Amino acid sequence: MMLVSIATGVGLQQKVREKVSAFNGDIIISNFDTNFSKDSQTPISKNQDFYPNFTSVNEIKHIQITALKGGIVRTATNFEGVVVKGVGEDYNWQYFEEFLVEGRLPKYGENLNAEILLSEYLANRLHLQIGDKVVTYFLDDDNEKAPRSVGFDLIGIYNSGFQEFDESYLIADIRHIQRLNRWQADQIGSFELFVNDFSKIQEIGNKVYYKTGSTLDTQTVRDKYFAIFEWLDLFDFNIALIIGIMILVAGINMITALLVLILERTKMIGILKSLGCNDWSVRKIFIYNAMYLIGIGLFWGNVIGIGLLLVQKYFKLFPLNPDTYYVTEAPVYLDFGYILALNAGTFFLCLIMLLVPSYIITKISPVKAIRFE
Repeated sequence: MMLVSIATGVGLQQKVREKVSAFNGDIIISNFDTNFSKDSQTPISKNQDFYPNFTSVNEIKHIQITALKGGIVRTATNFEGVVVKGVGEDYNWQYFEEFLVEGRLPKYGENLNAEILLSEYLANRLHLQIGDKVVTYFLDDDNEKAPRSVGFDLIGIYNSGFQEFDESYLIADIRHIQRLNRWQADQIGSFELFVNDFSKIQEIGNKVYYKTGSTLDTQTVRDKYFAIFEWLDLFDFNIALIIGIMILVAGINMITALLVLILERTKMIGILKSLGCNDWSVRKIFIYNAMYLIGIGLFWGNVIGIGLLLVQKYFKLFPLNPDTYYVTEAPVYLDFGYILALNAGTFFLCLIMLLVPSYIITKISPVKAIRFE
């Protein structure tokens, strides 16, 4: 139970965090006037001291440029509002390689192209397939002008399982956004940064804030999606609660088992004491036997627990509702470090609990024990 609770709890936390970061980065740098909107971003220059390598903060492993613009995809029978996310050749496709369900990822090199990536959710609603032309309309800043249209080529379909993003985002070349907004080639919407250790995201975010210019603002993905990460933090309490209950139950069971062993071997205790064995020597006999029983329990617990987790990891037998959990199946996180720590901690705590019932041995009189029926 403890293995399953940690593996699934931490797995869900990591998977949801990765999905949120895939669409936003871990830290977002933009203009102070932008207010982190999904449209009409105030442009900033990409010619910054920290781009393309953020060397002043060692915890940053990657930085990329992006821009957002709202639009409407229209087909012969339907239409959907979308957020076109413009990305460049420095974009990190690591997460979308996992999300990709059909087609391939776009390639944005030297030449501007119309390749886009669309979610499976939007593709199904708009009845689009790989190779189709996706006509997208954009409103000009001057509302009196007619909407401008761009014909994109659908070359990849993704499914992140995170409907809040899947129902909105269309991935395209950032140069389309620059042309639509009449920006210069060096103007972008924001920078997205990825960190080495997400557990230190707030600390790293503060470092980034002080290393950027006075006209730029930074926001961590935890702050941007505060409610989601607060929900994920609740899993830490749930995991700790399950571990505490399981260790308490295991300790009580072992105490009961040891007491039964002592009662069954009361005569033996009396004989050993009458032959000159001290109390601690007799107690060690029962503690060693209890340690053997704990070891057997841990062995079978690991076999069953890790076996169930491996089955779920590779065969995905237990689905989840993506509308509630943002994933389609229970994710599994397996690491030798936490498995070893969990086994060692459980063994040690159960052993400490066994010292109390073993103290009863010191109160057993050899004369009464030998006559014990």
